[in-house]
Amino acid sequence: MLQGAAVGGEVPGAWTFVAEHVPERRVGFACGTLTAGLTVGILLGSLIATWINTTWSPAEVQAFAWRIPFLVGGVFGFFAVFLRRLLAETPVFEAMRRRAELVKGLPLRVVLAGHRRAVVVSMLLTWVLTAAIVVVILMTPTLIQKLFGIVAADALAANSIATLCLSIGCIVFGALADRFGAARTLMVGCAALLIATYALYLGLARAPQHLHTLYAIAGFCVGVVGVIPTVLVRAFPAGVRFSGISFAYNVAYAIFGGLTPLFVTLLMKNQPLAPAHYVAALCGVGIVTAAWVGATRTASVRGLSAAA
Repeated sequence: MLQGAAVGGEVPGAWTFVAEHVPERRVGFACGTLTAGLTVGILLGSLIATWINTTWSPAEVQAFAWRIPFLVGGVFGFFAVFLRRLLAETPVFEAMRRRAELVKGLPLRVVLAGHRRAVVVSMLLTWVLTAAIVVVILMTPTLIQKLFGIVAADALAANSIATLCLSIGCIVFGALADRFGAARTLMVGCAALLIATYALYLGLARAPQHLHTLYAIAGFCVGVVGVIPTVLVRAFPAGVRFSGISFAYNVAYAIFGGLTPLFVTLLMKNQPLAPAHYVAALCGVGIVTAAWVGATRTASVRGLSAAA
């Protein structure tokens, strides 16, 4: 629980931090790159776990080897703390402090009172993010072993490739968001993820020898989640951005991230393709939400133009 709380506080803060350090036209690339860094961390953890379990026997792992990843992570943790001491506040925050525009009182109260739409958008897109990450990246290696009889070693190797492609996809989709707009990129990316997920599960049923290729494509398409933080940071004004993203993201991830494995597992009793159906449904949610965000942003721009 403490680890979960720590991660929940770090991720929204990191998105806010990088978004406020770059020009507006580069927010997508910055957030996508940061999200790619998070997934590379997941990949490193997976590779270390694979190394531990292939180097030592299960008895040796339980006796002492399980401590090795924690020791390695601890070293990285101390290094990160040292680097953070060199960081300064964002230019946006400093400008607000000079103008005495910082929110008085509890920022979360301001978020809930005046930014409910942004909270709803953020929670819906976090649900999309959890579906993509939890189902396609975290659950699929185990599911394809049960559904298609794929050997565990092959499933884990393919998962590592998919996670690497996910990291690349986050950067690519983030850069596309800067060029074509976050809402439009999110819509196209969700459609691509829907197709890729069905291709993965239907393809493995017919041609499991194409596991690595199919999983790599699906992993790359999961990279559309690299666009979501761009939408989140733009949904809230600077004064309550950190609090708004933290509240919406963490509440939604706690609910949907926890319930998704249970829900998908229950659905699979009657429908083997339940994982693909679930991801497809959430891709639909992502497309509709992105269209809503795009329409609202267009209306706002027209309103400002008319006022000018």
